[in-house]
Amino acid sequence: MQERSEQVDAPDGSGTFAAHVAVPDAGRGPGIVVIHEIFGVNEYITGTCRRLAELGYVALAPDLFWRIAPGLALAHDEEGLTRAMENVSRFDAEAAVGDVAAALDHLRSLPDVEGGVGVLGFCLGGTLAYLAAAVASPDVAVSYYGSGVPAALDQADDIRCPLLVHFGGEDPYIPREQMEAARSALSDRPGVTFVVHEGAGHAFDNDLAPMFHQPEAASAAWQQTAAFLQEALPVR
Repeated sequence: MQERSEQVDAPDGSGTFAAHVAVPDAGRGPGIVVIHEIFGVNEYITGTCRRLAELGYVALAPDLFWRIAPGLALAHDEEGLTRAMENVSRFDAEAAVGDVAAALDHLRSLPDVEGGVGVLGFCLGGTLAYLAAAVASPDVAVSYYGSGVPAALDQADDIRCPLLVHFGGEDPYIPREQMEAARSALSDRPGVTFVVHEGAGHAFDNDLAPMFHQPEAASAAWQQTAAFLQEALPVR
């Protein structure tokens, strides 16, 4: 596996932002943009890039906090959470969706990438993955516990790619009635797989955050994600 940093041109011409890239042993593969949580492109996100590379994908994780706190990579502790929430209060989600679209374009242009590109995001990134699926035409999208998804169901008609949505049934940040509204709006749509992991809370996939990680739900969700990606964006 190879890892490197790339610079992505911002869509508004205001500059460039960094992105971490992991390339599978084969040297080529379909591409996945990995969209970070509120903690930035930290070891959990670069580790997820490596997990995807192990599946055969070229993974690119853009720094979507570059406009307010470039290079942010916070620990999953109380201090990190406090700093993360301060940054989120200044975060421009609309601009970030444009940055995700630019990252998809950049990923498509890489010589390592063949066979299409998709998006996968966690928490804040789960919302952005869903929003990018509506406006940026990825080939597949995976959203983990995106708290903004229930408020953006009016954009569902614009999503044309296969979409996998994960929620934790005991997520304190996403009320159950909001999950059910999302399930009602999304689960019967062609190409959409909607999964509620009963008993799981928020950020259950994050194995570097003991306050959140739930191994059983994380393992089940990752197996579903790997199978979904292989079906929608197969590694040859």
